[in-house]
Amino acid sequence: MQYRNLFSPPRWRTRLLIWGSAGAVGIAAVGFAKIADLSQGGLRRILGVFPWAVWVLAPFGFFAIAWLTRRFFRGAEGSGIPQAIFAQRPESGELGLLFLQPRVVIGRVVLAAAGLLCGGSIGREGPTVHVGAVITHGVSRWMPKGHVEAQRRAMILAGGAAGVAAAFNTPLAGIVFAIEELSRSFEERASGTTLTAVILAGVVAIALTGDYTYFGQPTVASEALKITPASLLVAVICGAVGGVFSRVTLICSAGLPGLLGRIRRERPALFAGLCGLGIAALGAWSGGLTYGTGYEEARSIIEAQAHLPWNYALARALATLLSYLSGIPAGLLAPSLSVGAGLGQFIGDHLHAQSAVPFAILGMCGYLAGVTQAPLTSFVIVMEMTAQHAMVLPLMVTAAIATALSKLITPPLYQSLADRYAA
Repeated sequence: MQYRNLFSPPRWRTRLLIWGSAGAVGIAAVGFAKIADLSQGGLRRILGVFPWAVWVLAPFGFFAIAWLTRRFFRGAEGSGIPQAIFAQRPESGELGLLFLQPRVVIGRVVLAAAGLLCGGSIGREGPTVHVGAVITHGVSRWMPKGHVEAQRRAMILAGGAAGVAAAFNTPLAGIVFAIEELSRSFEERASGTTLTAVILAGVVAIALTGDYTYFGQPTVASEALKITPASLLVAVICGAVGGVFSRVTLICSAGLPGLLGRIRRERPALFAGLCGLGIAALGAWSGGLTYGTGYEEARSIIEAQAHLPWNYALARALATLLSYLSGIPAGLLAPSLSVGAGLGQFIGDHLHAQSAVPFAILGMCGYLAGVTQAPLTSFVIVMEMTAQHAMVLPLMVTAAIATALSKLITPPLYQSLADRYAA
């Protein structure tokens, strides 16, 4: 019986489709990263010649991107993770299938890159989850017929997890993300598909870009490997601030009061342009530090190459909020990590710490856990991105405390946004 299964043509067809789609997710993640880097580099070159250009690019660019998103690419707005979560649900129906159309994710990639060129605070990892889900779901139609709904769910789950793994070069985080955030459960029939997709997508991404650690390999003192009152303070502050950001995002995305609310309902493109004006103003306030994904700013803190101003975390959080509320394709993961690094540095400064690096690492974990309420994903992703496996205990405690505090403030962000599609 085992040999019969080993050489079964339907089983090999399934395997080859999973392997091929996982490799395609890895290629797509690397390609999206390159496009995002080109967009951010283009903005830097423009601002180097015309420092005032963002005051034109942000409002008019956001206006155009929001109009294109609503007119031609409905479902490409926002992060992409809520769409992937909703599309797995049996009741998602036609709307779920709309989110899984290749046209939607092509528009997401192109318009997210345009948003970065215009100065938005936009992450590419959330959109990569959506891209991965669409790729793996697209090949599922050629798989041998079986339990269609379970098969569809498994492929979406695998593609989303592979997207995280390939985007951050964090295979463990991809698996944990699938368990904790995308599905909130882990079916036995989906586990093998997800593991295979995560591993192969990661291998392809590494083959194309080389093996690397997302935030380098920072050096931390031995004291940072212990749980201290300072580390607990970081967990409390970052978890609470992350929970507030999540709560504000949910409230504002549901509806704004007064004139702004009416403009957003009746003239969404104009509202996006106003968000662009706010982003330009925040960029001016922060010295241009709020444009892009936030990767370079976070890495400069983590590697102790720069000391960012006190207002960086606040300005980056507000720019991320405006980018999301504008209705353009805009991920939250990378900017959230950058906010957490800035917030950790701010706490370390006020505690007169010799090095802000461990505070920034814990800050990333705590703030991300506060925003997503996914503690396992938060500490694993930060641990892998910074190669700080020795900090696993303080990272775990930070993620647990931050998540517990966030739950007192707000419901889960991505699940709540997915629920709104059902409504």
